[in-house]
Amino acid sequence: MKNPDPRLHPFRDSIQDVAATHRLPDTPQTRAPAYRLAFNDPDFLTREELRPVRLQLELLKPQLMLDERGIQSTVVLFGGARIPDPANKATAKTPMLADLTRYYEEARRFARLITERSLQSYGRENVICTGGGPGVMEAGNRGADDAGGQSIGLNIVLPHEQAPNRYVTPDLSFNFHYFAIRKMHFLMRARAICIFPGGFGTLDEMFESLTLIQTGRMKAVPFLLFGREFWERLIDWNMLAEAGTISAADLKLFQFVETAEEAIAAMDGWEDR
Repeated sequence: MKNPDPRLHPFRDSIQDVAATHRLPDTPQTRAPAYRLAFNDPDFLTREELRPVRLQLELLKPQLMLDERGIQSTVVLFGGARIPDPANKATAKTPMLADLTRYYEEARRFARLITERSLQSYGRENVICTGGGPGVMEAGNRGADDAGGQSIGLNIVLPHEQAPNRYVTPDLSFNFHYFAIRKMHFLMRARAICIFPGGFGTLDEMFESLTLIQTGRMKAVPFLLFGREFWERLIDWNMLAEAGTISAADLKLFQFVETAEEAIAAMDGWEDR
């Protein structure tokens, strides 16, 4: 007779033992923190000394769940959380921010086109991955949803409330404590990295990704900066090369694009540049 238990070992599993603790007699001993199962004890797991364990858990949980979904590669979208949907342009706090709403629409169209391609490989390749929040992140997840596909959201706990946007595929909506582990997950499966206008967080993600590619710690992938005017006003890229703090060849690590279609063409022709 076939064993219906899918476990590969004959031992009693942890879920059964957690359930068993709920049926114990209520005594001073069973109520004591010392008696809790270590893996089912939040007070123990959040101790300062357990940080290495939490780092490992935060790396493993999304990794295992993405593997189980068969997701092999992603297209990553970084961009500002404060850039609203053009339909809400009036809520923009500055005229420049109102003008940047066009990149919400470009991010949404780009994500839709990429997801339509992804669905040709059963939604396992080039899955849209964002930070899971508002603004450009919402636009990316929304575009994937427009195409009827799945998308990933990698949120992080912040002092102010930030819930996942409603377009992230629910069982691909992750939450992080450690920025470093979150950024690893952005890049571990990345086939392309797309940077939209944004603030400190976007700049951090952009420069860390560029540094990994520049130093050979990460394979070069299509690296697209949406909005040449924004990025050239913000950063004098050529001055860095002229000063010798980067090489002229480093300016070829990325490419400026303006539209979703231009970005896809750049991705397709990346190796032939």
